[in-house]
Amino acid sequence: MTTQPDVITEPRDPGPAAEQALPSATLGADSKGSVEQITLALFIGVPFVALVAAIPIAWGWGMSWLDLGLMVFMYFLGCHGITVGFHRYFTHGSFKANRPLRVALAIAGSMAVEGPVVRWVADHRRHHKFSDAEGDPHSPWRYGETVPALLKGLWWAHMGWMFDEEQTPQHKYAPDLIKDSAIRMVSRQFVLWTTVSLLIPPLVGGLVTMSWWGAASAFFWGSLVRVALLHHVTWSINSICHAVGKRPFKSRDRSGNVWWLAVLSCGESWHNLHHADPTCARHGVMRGQIDSSARIIRWFEKLGWASDVRWPSAERIASRRKEDVAEAA
Repeated sequence: MTTQPDVITEPRDPGPAAEQALPSATLGADSKGSVEQITLALFIGVPFVALVAAIPIAWGWGMSWLDLGLMVFMYFLGCHGITVGFHRYFTHGSFKANRPLRVALAIAGSMAVEGPVVRWVADHRRHHKFSDAEGDPHSPWRYGETVPALLKGLWWAHMGWMFDEEQTPQHKYAPDLIKDSAIRMVSRQFVLWTTVSLLIPPLVGGLVTMSWWGAASAFFWGSLVRVALLHHVTWSINSICHAVGKRPFKSRDRSGNVWWLAVLSCGESWHNLHHADPTCARHGVMRGQIDSSARIIRWFEKLGWASDVRWPSAERIASRRKEDVAEAA
């Protein structure tokens, strides 16, 4: 049996009566209180300090192969949890997933420490509905097109928007996920999965080296530095990929392709095609465009865990190309 989100990109407003019929909201309300603001600042600030300190620490003490392996493994586990799970599956319904995979993707995405699954999806669906226009929660063009306005907008799109007191209504933009008891539970357990994500590296590092130093070093690289790097790569899709990049496909916003973010973003930085065709399971559709998330979806499909994958066809790609690009090709 397979399941798929009922709401893909532009959900209908369920209305007050329907909202009352839905189960209670997942972790986090529609407005952000002072405690949540402080917690958010800590979750952003502490890993960022570690990221800044990583260069002098690597220069002075270095990092072990174990630290590097843990950092890379945990990074791409969380990154693909976000890209394959939170984004292409839960937000856009690019494929159907069986029940175990559905829950596993929700947990893997939660371990990226980017917020509960229902809130993440609600924010992103709202972003697509109003992309780079009024109502978009994180457009870099929010304040205008002058250089000072764009610099301010880039800060807002990158991370400033997360401190906005008003949050995207989860009942309006993700009612399908709230109705799912398993996904609702994973969303409520965000703190638990964050804790698991942060504790795996020091646990493995301590057991392998049988030392507290090994545990501390693994926590620094595999937990703090890894989380900070993944945060800023993900946020760069909101900021950088909506300000610069090539735009070979027709979209109603300013989404662009930024090639140098492709590997670290697991294929998300081929952002122009994504906004031209949001439900497509592959974002890097042109020759040489690396998209590891699409590769993983293909593996899931071959294993029988995923079905009805919305792969791009040559005709579909051609229909979304800009006329001048198509003529040049």
